[in-house]
Amino acid sequence: MKQMAFEKVLTANDTGESGSHQAGIHIPKTNQELVEFLPALDPNVRNPDSWLTLKDPQGREWKIRYIYYNNSLHDKQGTRDEYLLTHIRGFLREHGALKGDALRLSKDETGSYLASVIKSVAQNEEPGAPKRIKLSGWRRVH
Repeated sequence: MKQMAFEKVLTANDTGESGSHQAGIHIPKTNQELVEFLPALDPNVRNPDSWLTLKDPQGREWKIRYIYYNNSLHDKQGTRDEYLLTHIRGFLREHGALKGDALRLSKDETGSYLASVIKSVAQNEEPGAPKRIKLSGWRRVH
């Protein structure tokens, strides 16, 4: 069985390099395959969430929160309608994630979530070498 995995090229906001207080990494609702890869969250509940345990390549476990901020569906003046991964900055910091690196999420054969940081090729290029273009956003890689 092929392992399904998704990658997102990280922004300065994702890694904390921008100094922002961003709450988490955005999961686009339009990427239905990615949304289905993550635990189901009931839109009939206000701001449903699920705590995930991610295993890193060293076997350490990290708790992150997957949340659907959906007050636009429940409050008359609500404006939020977005999925986020929060409580992930510690994992990114520990793995030296920088803008341009990629976060990879996958599942093993038991359904456990695995996470790793893929270092950007651009960071290892020689000065003056042509810059490689990296796509942003989430994409399926397997």
